[in-house]
Amino acid sequence: MSQQVSAKEPNAEQIAEQQIYKQMGVSDSEYELICGFLGRKPNYTEIGVFSVMWSEHCAYKNSKPLLRRFPTDGPRVLMGPGEGAGIVDIGDNQAVVFKIESHNHPSAVEPYQGAATGVGGIIRDIFSMGARPVALLNSLRFGKLESDRVKYLFEHVVSGIAGYGNCIGIPTVGGEVVFDEAYEGNPLVNAMCVGLIDHDKIQRGVAKGVGNPVFYVGPPTGRDGIHGATFASEELTEESESKRTAVQVGDPFMEKLVMEACLELIDSGIVLGIQDMGAAGLTCSSAEMASKAGNGLELYLDEVPQREEGMTPYEMMLSESQERMLFVVEPKDEAQAMEIFERWGVICAKVGKVTDDGRLRLIHKGEVVGDMPVTALVDECPIYNKPSAVPAYYEENANVDTLRYEEVTDLNGALDKVLSSPSVASKAWVYNQYDYMVRTSTAVQPGSDAAVVTIRGTRKGLAMTTDCNGRFVYLDPEVGGRIAVSEAARNVVCSGAEPLAITDNLNFGSPEKPDIFWQMEKAVDGMAEACRVLNAPVIGGNVSLYNENAKGAIYPTPVVGMVGLVHDTDHITTQGFKAEGDVVFLLGETFAELGGSEFQAVVHGVTEGRPPALDLNVEKKLLDGVLAAIQKGLVQSAHDLSEGGLAVALAESCISGGLGAKVDFATELRPDFALFSESQSRILLSAAPDKAAELEQLIASYGVPVQKIGQVTGDKLEISVNARSVLARPVSELKQVWEDVIPCLMQ
Repeated sequence: MSQQVSAKEPNAEQIAEQQIYKQMGVSDSEYELICGFLGRKPNYTEIGVFSVMWSEHCAYKNSKPLLRRFPTDGPRVLMGPGEGAGIVDIGDNQAVVFKIESHNHPSAVEPYQGAATGVGGIIRDIFSMGARPVALLNSLRFGKLESDRVKYLFEHVVSGIAGYGNCIGIPTVGGEVVFDEAYEGNPLVNAMCVGLIDHDKIQRGVAKGVGNPVFYVGPPTGRDGIHGATFASEELTEESESKRTAVQVGDPFMEKLVMEACLELIDSGIVLGIQDMGAAGLTCSSAEMASKAGNGLELYLDEVPQREEGMTPYEMMLSESQERMLFVVEPKDEAQAMEIFERWGVICAKVGKVTDDGRLRLIHKGEVVGDMPVTALVDECPIYNKPSAVPAYYEENANVDTLRYEEVTDLNGALDKVLSSPSVASKAWVYNQYDYMVRTSTAVQPGSDAAVVTIRGTRKGLAMTTDCNGRFVYLDPEVGGRIAVSEAARNVVCSGAEPLAITDNLNFGSPEKPDIFWQMEKAVDGMAEACRVLNAPVIGGNVSLYNENAKGAIYPTPVVGMVGLVHDTDHITTQGFKAEGDVVFLLGETFAELGGSEFQAVVHGVTEGRPPALDLNVEKKLLDGVLAAIQKGLVQSAHDLSEGGLAVALAESCISGGLGAKVDFATELRPDFALFSESQSRILLSAAPDKAAELEQLIASYGVPVQKIGQVTGDKLEISVNARSVLARPVSELKQVWEDVIPCLMQ
């Protein structure tokens, strides 16, 4: 074949001699493998294609052995990992489609576009499956909200998320925001999208049928986003700022047109395969579609719409310009497909055909400029079992006594400190920038345990949340992984829903470091165990590695996105107290567990020790009991205990409901431990007085400890421990403390 390439690009000999492949993230051994697959040295375009397909972002070469540990099957799972998004049956021929993905590195250097295109990409993953996107969520991490740089990143990431989601008309209904110095310089921006689909509309990204045409849909290809996948597969350094060209530029108005046109195309029934051009752009979509069908693909690069002059094959194949899709139809359906996109004002160009030789062949100006085995690109990437070693900090923390702290007697002041921590404080400054009511299906708005979106024409709803406590995972990755899944399930159940499945975003540092790989494998083990016990399989997700800054790796942050099914909209439950006189119950047991807690961090200024213990069988009983109570109509409000423990859960339930509460907590613990411990498997419930006894009896029948601790009353939160008053505050004061933090810091 011809090896002619642009005069600006080195030839195959120069690539080998100058080891140019290393600049693309290809190791010496990987380069030798590539030469073996080709039977020769690769040209510049080919080494570029291999480098992105063999990057961590596309191939999961360092994480695949761990991902295999996740349970991915279940009676409701219609499609697990491997496609654009996972799909779960919700009855009545309907299914929910959802996935979470990261855009961490792009957001670190170009926060607005990095976040915006993260949203755009996850939306395409959903509608490429044939689903109508109905909701967006996000999970965000930043450094401490004190430096100008962190404020800049925070402001522009939120603005980018809002700008894209609001324009395309999909409500952003939930998520989480955490501030910790561990994320200084390397923010985490994880975006999740949820969609609905009828079973008969489910699509797959496959290039079926030898001889069938391959179509490109969307705006012309530019030079933005080139090597975005490899950029996401390396550590951020001072030189990363120069890689702004690896950050894509989004256009939500175009995405809206592309989405509607693609959904109409899918409704027509003529699509054989469709996939979005996400990471690695045209390269990944074409190679993966061919691989999944067991076919080859021939691409005519002169036919690829281009918005810049003189684009090389390398640039066209590796560009990650946004809002683009690839699909396959039969020749007889070409005209119908073209007409649909023409009517929507979207470019649709025939750029290739399906072949039977199992090769990805690239043709440019009459020359074959790339000829690679599809299996080598997609299925033959070397998989690494990285060395693992227990970190020194983990062993040191085993000996830390987290009960040695001097007793805090000013519990009013302590509550103020915890409530005004930016990680705990109201995120209204964030979600008020999002249009969370567009489409008018949002039943529970941001700010409660989980968001809930109703399903039109039914009595059903979908509850959804994103959760992870990076401190817990850092202190004990396996326990922290269990907690991440369990907290998500708790949030979903507290909203009145049955947990269905999860999607995960595994954010870690460099897998080349044995202590980081140990964090990864232990966290995955904990998550997998929790998924099995709680019947919540993993149906897809994303791995984001090399998240490091000048001080080292971020906290290991395996974010869990969970969706649950509300069987009847009457079951929808929120965290706010509802009526004076309602009885307040605390479910679960409280222990002196301060390791990794918000109280430990903001009052004592450290993160150390071990996180709270978690017994998954206890958790399962709690979830089953609370869901049964909600479905029986016995529960007025439900709120899980997480950051800040009992004191914060009570304050949030008061603030959300605009009511006070008078509680007396009987315990053997010190009052400060009792109120701010973050022991797991605990939920705060309230019930109408005439249903309180039945609720208590039902919960106890599940083997769950239940304690009546008080009642909803007036406009003040009054807390006693063992009949001794320890905290009393007007709810209006607590609300002001909780609400004013982020707006004041962002002024």
